Amino acid sequence: MLDPDEITAGLRTKRVGSRVLVYDSTSSTNDAAAEYARNKQNDGLVIFAEQQTAGRGRAGNKWLSTRADSILCSIVLTENIPPTELLSLLCAVAVAEAVGISARIKWPNDIMLGGRKVAGILLESKPNGACIIGIGINCHQSKDSFAAELQPIATSIDIETNSVTDRISLARRLLTSIDHWLELAAESGEKVMDQWRNLSIQLGHRVRLIYSGRQFAGNCIGVDPEKGLILQLDTGGIRMFDAAHSTIAR
Repeated sequence: MLDPDEITAGLRTKRVGSRVLVYDSTSSTNDAAAEYARNKQNDGLVIFAEQQTAGRGRAGNKWLSTRADSILCSIVLTENIPPTELLSLLCAVAVAEAVGISARIKWPNDIMLGGRKVAGILLESKPNGACIIGIGINCHQSKDSFAAELQPIATSIDIETNSVTDRISLARRLLTSIDHWLELAAESGEKVMDQWRNLSIQLGHRVRLIYSGRQFAGNCIGVDPEKGLILQLDTGGIRMFDAAHSTIAR
């Protein structure tokens, strides 16, 4: 089981991981974090869980995982929160860097290895202005761990590396990376943007997406830290799509 003392041992972050809790089981780490987000003093708190009974992703999708096979965590931010689109970009960069081994970003919230999804991110804003960053990273799953319909599109770090992931080390890298990119984003979004461009699998390629129920297609020419993905549309013109209302079409 993940141990909070082991995760924080030697951790030198300025903000993220100021306090770490580990649940054996919870409905979702975002739900647990929401209770702590009511108190502004919990900025930087991180909640891990070995198992989620009702984990979720974007657009109401379920996040399925078996006990102790993943990194399942949520980070509470209550102050100095970057704009939503920039926060989404920096989280994707940070998770990709923590996973390493050629991880890439599929906008808005998927981290890919070998062309398949290894991690996802769910941002949730609260009425009091707090934000929760939910992160799920597949670690120990084998191919048979995934339902048949997910096997062509999902993977784990163990599958891609043919080794056994050290989840404690990964948790430390993740918190360090999120903390680092939050600090850089507070100074300027440009460094975040540059690294997102380096890691994107969509930049320079044709993208189809659904935005508020309508389908759009075009060449991805960039990303805006306030307005989202930028497409040169097949129908002509340039348009930006924010992450909250967009879904990439398969």
